[in-house]
Amino acid sequence: MAVEVGSASSVSQSELQGSLNSCRAYWPSKYTFAWNVDIGNGSYYLFASKTAALKFTDAGIEGYDVKIKLDKDQGGLPANVTEKFPHIRGYSAFKAPATLDVDSLLKCQLAVAAFSADGACRNATGLQLPGVIDELYSYDGPLGAVFSENTISLYLWAPTAQAVSASIFKDPSGGEPLQTVQLIESNGVWSAVGPRTWEGCYYVYEITVYHHSTLRIEKSFAIDPYARGISADVKRTLLADLSSETLKPEGWENLADEKPHLLSPSDISLYELHIRDFSAYDLTVHPDLRGGYLAFTSQDSAGVNHLEKLSAAGLTHVHLLPSFQFAEVDDDKKKWKFVDTKRFETLPPDSEEQQAQITAIRDEDGYNWGYNPVLWGTPKGSYATDPNGPCRIIEFRKMVQALNRIGLRVVLDVVYNHLNSSGPSDDNSVLDKIVPGYYLRRDNDGAIENSTCVNDTASEHFMVERLILDDLKHWAVNYKVDGFRFDLMGHIMKHTMVKATNMLQGLSKNIDGVEGSSIYLYGEGWDFGEVANNARGVNASQLNLGGTGIGSFNDRIRDAVLGGGPFGPPLQQGYVTGLSLQPNDHDHSGKANADRMLAVAKDHIQVGMAGNLRDYILTNCDGKQVKGSEVYTYGGTPVGYAMQPIETINYVSAHDNETLFDIVSLKTPTYITVDERCRVNHLATSILALSQGIPFFHAGDELLRSKSLDRDSYNSGDWFNRLDFSYNSNNWGVGLPPKDHNESNWPLIKKRLANPSYKPDKNHIIAAVENFTNLLQIRYSSPLFRLRSAKDIEDRVRFHNNVPSWIPGLIAMSIEDGHAGAPGLSQIDPKFQYIVVIINVQPTETKFVNPDLRAKSLQLHPVQSTSGDTVVKESKYEPSTGCFTIPPKSTAVFVEPRHV
Repeated sequence: MAVEVGSASSVSQSELQGSLNSCRAYWPSKYTFAWNVDIGNGSYYLFASKTAALKFTDAGIEGYDVKIKLDKDQGGLPANVTEKFPHIRGYSAFKAPATLDVDSLLKCQLAVAAFSADGACRNATGLQLPGVIDELYSYDGPLGAVFSENTISLYLWAPTAQAVSASIFKDPSGGEPLQTVQLIESNGVWSAVGPRTWEGCYYVYEITVYHHSTLRIEKSFAIDPYARGISADVKRTLLADLSSETLKPEGWENLADEKPHLLSPSDISLYELHIRDFSAYDLTVHPDLRGGYLAFTSQDSAGVNHLEKLSAAGLTHVHLLPSFQFAEVDDDKKKWKFVDTKRFETLPPDSEEQQAQITAIRDEDGYNWGYNPVLWGTPKGSYATDPNGPCRIIEFRKMVQALNRIGLRVVLDVVYNHLNSSGPSDDNSVLDKIVPGYYLRRDNDGAIENSTCVNDTASEHFMVERLILDDLKHWAVNYKVDGFRFDLMGHIMKHTMVKATNMLQGLSKNIDGVEGSSIYLYGEGWDFGEVANNARGVNASQLNLGGTGIGSFNDRIRDAVLGGGPFGPPLQQGYVTGLSLQPNDHDHSGKANADRMLAVAKDHIQVGMAGNLRDYILTNCDGKQVKGSEVYTYGGTPVGYAMQPIETINYVSAHDNETLFDIVSLKTPTYITVDERCRVNHLATSILALSQGIPFFHAGDELLRSKSLDRDSYNSGDWFNRLDFSYNSNNWGVGLPPKDHNESNWPLIKKRLANPSYKPDKNHIIAAVENFTNLLQIRYSSPLFRLRSAKDIEDRVRFHNNVPSWIPGLIAMSIEDGHAGAPGLSQIDPKFQYIVVIINVQPTETKFVNPDLRAKSLQLHPVQSTSGDTVVKESKYEPSTGCFTIPPKSTAVFVEPRHV
């Protein structure tokens, strides 16, 4: 923020020179400037230098080509400016003359300065330009490489550039250019036309542009932001025509007709999977294909067989972690370093050596989650058999095709909220080389915002939003993906997400080759950082998305089920992990408080099981009738916020934080058995599978997957992230997890890893897989578990274990369909007319009696009555009394068949 400077202030020359490193003023509209400064009766000027020669001397400002007087506008900033940039609402407004040559000025180094009445310069700063750029240069024409019958045209949006050229190369690296062409500018878009023989070649842009971070005119080399293929070293753009038959797998054009059937988005279930995790350790996959796209085409592999099993049980979508071009994994596999896993297998389960060796090479191996985008529109090269040429394109398409053909739709994890790099010289910087300062969100001093991680992007800027929308359409049309998960979606503007939804759902098979109405969007709606509380405009946060049909992750049910949160005390217990009923060593502030926490957690879970709807009415733990939005978290925010069930993603584990089995092993008391921990794992999963809304499962939840208690395995190598589809191991006890994110918990972790009784055996894993597939079969056995509207949930879903006679640790939910006894309800299930779900987290058998549930023809769901789970088979219902007997740590589903 600029400091108010009075006439008596003294500002040194060095301070003024340093002020050019900041950009505290804004140019938000053609003739309007905004600056938080006031020097009374002084004057204000705009300075420009085409050669970036601005400097301060004792004589004043020198090196400028243009000096223009700005007049203070007592009317303040216009409404369209403050609406787009609410964070500068209180700034002073300044007007420039109508003769201003804006086009030329935007290619210069710019500064504004304030002078006192005696002519002394009292303040100066650089300018932030996105507002005026949007006003003058918003563009909806072609971008990237456009192929026609005889030519290839290049289009690059770079309105602040002074010159742009493209060098054409035959090969992905080395050699002299075949040709260098100068692009011609028209209204901010640079273009050139070349022969069709360029196809298969590579090109590099050279952009001459002023860069605010160096205060110099820079000559930067960049790949195309709309690149559809790139070289392995990410320095050259491949000229690839995605419509070419040579880049399409056999049958590709028919894939839209082969897509797995999806009647409604309410029928979706999500399985989050990392591409490398899927096959890196799968010995049934050819070694050349492990860890890559083509592993999904290995029809007889253990991993594919496992996915087929989940698909047959009802799972609908595989959510793939980032698969675009990301940083920190070299695409050239020959450069990767490896650890000696054979030696690791001989080490103690709580040894420090595994993590030490992995940490030593973690930036030079083949592993990373991928949340560090370089280029959004190109598949990651390290997952292809050859990172150069078109292999990544063809193999990505084969992966999507293979997954669709085993009954699974594909969701891409997209990271539009930040970029890996910025500046004019970093190899991984792309957008900031081309239009410096435009694509990235900046604070009031002009520094790049980093609240997401690093280099936050600004979807409130027109061409950033356009790039996001174009990229989504590209993946949907050219790769036929079926959904998108948005990383840190709350850092994207709501209008961007709504436009994306409308655009994607408007795609049609006749025109676009895909059926857009079945594409589903969801993401992390966290509200924090510089965008919190709509500070940069209405953002796509949980509380803002009601009514859009866009899903957001429900952290309320996660925290209630497991206890605490990702940043809370590691041993804080939740509903299924022993809170009040089987306490661990954590101080929950006494039994009475633990009992209260358990009751509140039940409220949070029940709201979640009712789709996390804001208007769903239930009886809370105080015996009051309240809406979901009137149940509050410990932070005071509403638990229920959705207006439709598809706006809720119910989950308890994901790639972030510990796996479900690990968090269960951490929070449950040390004295219980591994059998009990496996049942707790199943309890948590059952809550998701039987809730309204969209259930989300982390790959391996069904395998009791462990990462050896690693809470942040994004760069922990294959060793800690291993999945074993042979079911021989769940990866528990493979060494202490990496020190940097886990050391503070090592004393807790070491105690558990060293205890052999914590490790499940193959029988536990096989039973867990069966239990998981049973849950999916139950969910998909009745549309009552997948109600499509808030009204249906409000009319049909009830919770019965309420005060004053409630039983701690038990949830009793019923779902009613239309039948003779309920004439007001329509019939949607041809098989069952009434369902009762009872979740008993107590360590003992529990009886629950409810007069409202008497005299029904309820029986244990056929899937459970014929399952291998001998414990749940002991569940009973007595119709004369309405009494249910539920075994310890069990979820029982009772159904009343429809009498024909």
